[in-house]
Amino acid sequence: LIIGGVFALFLFLFLHFREVFVETFELGSQAQKYVVAQIDFSFPDEEATIILKQEVGRDIGKIYRIQSDEVHIGLADFQKYVTQSSEGSRNWAHIADESNYADLALALGFFSDGLLGSRFTDTRTMQRVDELPPGDLSHPRGDFFIFLPPQDSKQHVLPEKYWTELEQRVFVGQDIPPPIITFIANYFAKQPWQFEEDKAMEQRLRKQIQAHIPPSYTTIRSGERMIDQGEKVSSRHLAMMQAMKEHLSESRNLLDPLTIAGSLLMTTLFLFVTILYLRENHRAIFYSNRKLALLVTVLLFTLLLAKLTELFLLKNTSNLIDLVRFPLFVPFAAILLTSLMNVRVAAFATVFLSIIFPLALAVESTPFLVINILTATVVILSTRTIRRRKEVFVVCAKAWLASALVILAFNLYENTAFSISFLGDLASTFLFMTLTAILVVGLLPIFESLFQIMTDITLMEFMDPSNQLLRRLTIEAPGTYQHSMVVGNLAEAAATAIGANGLFCRVSTLYHDIGKLANPQYFTENQLSGINMHQLLTPMESAQVIINHVSEGVALARKVGLPEQFIDIIKEHHGTQLVYYFYCKQLDMMGGDKSKVERKDFRYGGPKPRTKESTIIMLADNLEAASRSLDIFNEKEVVKLLDQLIARKPEEGQFDESLLTFEELSIVRKTLVQTLLAASHPRIKYPAHHPGEEG
Repeated sequence: LIIGGVFALFLFLFLHFREVFVETFELGSQAQKYVVAQIDFSFPDEEATIILKQEVGRDIGKIYRIQSDEVHIGLADFQKYVTQSSEGSRNWAHIADESNYADLALALGFFSDGLLGSRFTDTRTMQRVDELPPGDLSHPRGDFFIFLPPQDSKQHVLPEKYWTELEQRVFVGQDIPPPIITFIANYFAKQPWQFEEDKAMEQRLRKQIQAHIPPSYTTIRSGERMIDQGEKVSSRHLAMMQAMKEHLSESRNLLDPLTIAGSLLMTTLFLFVTILYLRENHRAIFYSNRKLALLVTVLLFTLLLAKLTELFLLKNTSNLIDLVRFPLFVPFAAILLTSLMNVRVAAFATVFLSIIFPLALAVESTPFLVINILTATVVILSTRTIRRRKEVFVVCAKAWLASALVILAFNLYENTAFSISFLGDLASTFLFMTLTAILVVGLLPIFESLFQIMTDITLMEFMDPSNQLLRRLTIEAPGTYQHSMVVGNLAEAAATAIGANGLFCRVSTLYHDIGKLANPQYFTENQLSGINMHQLLTPMESAQVIINHVSEGVALARKVGLPEQFIDIIKEHHGTQLVYYFYCKQLDMMGGDKSKVERKDFRYGGPKPRTKESTIIMLADNLEAASRSLDIFNEKEVVKLLDQLIARKPEEGQFDESLLTFEELSIVRKTLVQTLLAASHPRIKYPAHHPGEEG
């Protein structure tokens, strides 16, 4: 219930907080279909803004200034007027009592700066100047005056209003006697001035005013056609699509009861289908908290990975979300579940995720479904055979090639093959599959450790002959090692025949008798010298030595860190069987009095086999050991021996906890016989070679 509740909660959040998808187009491409607005919205119309800026730019009329040479000449003439002309001398004499030449020179400098800085323009241009913030105007606002010199003459007398404004602006805050200011202004007001057009100022002012024009927004009504089929996609179209997407996102009320109810209903449907599928097809997973937690963890991790990727793309200022058209998330889960569980579960997860993602992510549903299902299928079919971690990269490379073909097919269908977007799609899918391979290789050991699952990759690593325990077996107990090899081949063939994990059977049997390393000489297969150590022991002592190889094997396995699955095989491969040989010898010593012999002293401690694999290994182990005592080795004798072994198991309750069915047991029986006979087939006898003969 806890696992189901966590899964339902995260699935609800994933479906509820979904992004809005709006179809994207490549700039300059032809639209394959028309697009209609889904909502009323306004968007920043760049074309309209450009037109508006052009209109505002035309409002800027001509701007004039007094020629600088004219100002310098005027200053020189004024000095002559004061010093050389009788009129100027008289006028200066009237104010000389209150002022001096220093004040006159200072005031003259202020007038000069004011004249040089003055700009003259029309009323419309002045209105635009007034609209600009003072800090953004490159030329002081006070230097602009409404006046346009007539075009019919070269020199013009400035209006009296200009001189009044100039006096107020130039001499504000200055300690200059007013008579001097009036004296200078009266002189210059009578003088004609030559003007020139200030084109640089016109251009600069035009740009400054245009820069402050706010974007022009155009309103689009719901149902209005935005792009026609076959129309060339422009930047205006892209702006419309982006604005519609933003308005759709803003219009969604996540707290609306109907929206919440819809997300809850969708979550319930997905949860119901998942439960129904697992209960009907994978009872071992459905009733195992460990396996169910593994499945839920992989699914939720994939959903979380997809959502984080989407958020990263959405927050990116380069609009990467519009460039990544074919995100590949499903192959990641497919590889993990094929490796950690089985093909059928991975196939279900592929369909499950491929349906959920288009509902919750900003992706185009049809292309996403097609490319993710196809690449995940390639991954599932390829992952079944991987035996080394580096092969994960090969699997992902195959998946990328499959995705490239799908992308090419879509581009050919849309008549946009080999466009920039096509290359971008190839690059993005390559990146996805590369990251998938890296994540899978890194996460597989973690999942195996957390959920006690063994993949074929890990199993192959335990087959390495350089493994410490295997090297000890070959040196210290070579007979046991050979016995384990044969049992492994028998168990693998039988397990594969019924659809169980054949590779696990083969690898785990290499370690099932490692407990014999404690006393290898007490086991028949290692008594190469012909000396039987049990001659020195009582039957009960011998039985204890034989029985103890299980507990000693478990202790050694835990010491070196063997997986729990291997330890289960060590504990279960004898179940609670009776060490029959020494039990009979003890019974003989007691004169056949069964009351004097405790059967429990001659039984293995168990537990009984609980999986198909451990049951098969028990039968293969018994058959291989017993077959060595056959006087006549042929199919009839082997079948007879195996039937006897199988018949005793139910009587002793050894199959009470096993998942093996009678139908599967029949297949296992047949396969074990065929495999053992094939491994022990006779060869023709070669004639003796006589000296002197050729060959």
